[in-house]
Amino acid sequence: MMKITPNLFFITACCAILAAGCEKQEKVAPPPPVVLVSEAQQQNVPIYEESIATLDGSTNTNIRAQVSGYLVSQNYIEGSTVKKGQLLFQIDPRTYQATLDRAQAELASAQAQQLQAQQTEDRNRQMYAQDAVSKKNLDNSVQANEAAKAQVMAAKAEVETAKLNLNYTKVISPIDGVIGKAIPSLGDLISPAQELSTVSTINPIRANFTVSEQFYLLHAEKIVESSKLPLEQRPDRLEIILANGDIYSHKGKFDYINRQVDTSTGTFLVTGLFPNPQSILRPGQYARLRAVVKNIPDAIVVPQRAVSEMQGIYQIVVIKDDGTVDLRKVTVGPQVGSVWVIMNGLKAGEKVVVEGIQKCVPGAKVIARPFEAPKTAANSETAQNKE
Repeated sequence: MMKITPNLFFITACCAILAAGCEKQEKVAPPPPVVLVSEAQQQNVPIYEESIATLDGSTNTNIRAQVSGYLVSQNYIEGSTVKKGQLLFQIDPRTYQATLDRAQAELASAQAQQLQAQQTEDRNRQMYAQDAVSKKNLDNSVQANEAAKAQVMAAKAEVETAKLNLNYTKVISPIDGVIGKAIPSLGDLISPAQELSTVSTINPIRANFTVSEQFYLLHAEKIVESSKLPLEQRPDRLEIILANGDIYSHKGKFDYINRQVDTSTGTFLVTGLFPNPQSILRPGQYARLRAVVKNIPDAIVVPQRAVSEMQGIYQIVVIKDDGTVDLRKVTVGPQVGSVWVIMNGLKAGEKVVVEGIQKCVPGAKVIARPFEAPKTAANSETAQNKE
């Protein structure tokens, strides 16, 4: 028999221990990967058509002078709200007041002359009835009285003209609205028809945008039907998305579509009206305007991040009830906000992977944890559409 030395026994024991440890380590499997999932939701999804809109006042009035003279006062604060009939500018009235005084004096003189001519005519009529004057003298007095009456009428017209010109030295606002910057400065010599400022009615405010000829032909019947309704009876379907991404708090309604297509762009100009009680919207602003063109009832939606695309094939990773991975081909619809409409291949309530798709192997198990979408205006809007 072979004699076992102590050293050989020690080495053999160590090898046995290491082999046992390796065998045990091989039997310990790694834990399943953690992924974030979201349930497919079923809801009514509105489909929007978007366009870039330019805001403008529903009424824009250029304030112009009607008489000449030196500008002596500006009676408003630039950028403020003014009322119809409010005094905006004052042109030096002294010349026009003198002209009115002279016209009134000439009217008084003409009225005195006409009174004298009337008395002469009355006297000649009495004397003619008594054969005291000739028919020619009577006719002359009648003609003189008629001429005096004409002079009175002309003098009255001169007085009215002088009054108008004097009133025109007070430049007033013809509408309610917001007034802009004053163009002339105090002391400037103003000429007739010179532009002084602009007043815009911004409540409601107008949103001008364009639609393609194809869009118009697709929705022509609805546009014509809406055009026949009084403005106050038309539905509020238009929305404005402001530059900061917020949705404007008031919805607007269709106003009119231009009579012809722009041949250079192939588009129609369309105008909508929006309430603007707090004057948040101002003329010249750009905004995204959108309107619901149709609704998809009971649509299946998932976060857009859950959908992957490769060579035109759209896929979603679905987690089964037993925690295993199922790679699913789907048919997608439109994207709305932060969600994607799934037309075919997915059911409501199924869990789809939003984060950790690269960790998923078909048939393998994963640990599913709920995905929490960041709170944005689009997500809030989508939540409101849920049944």
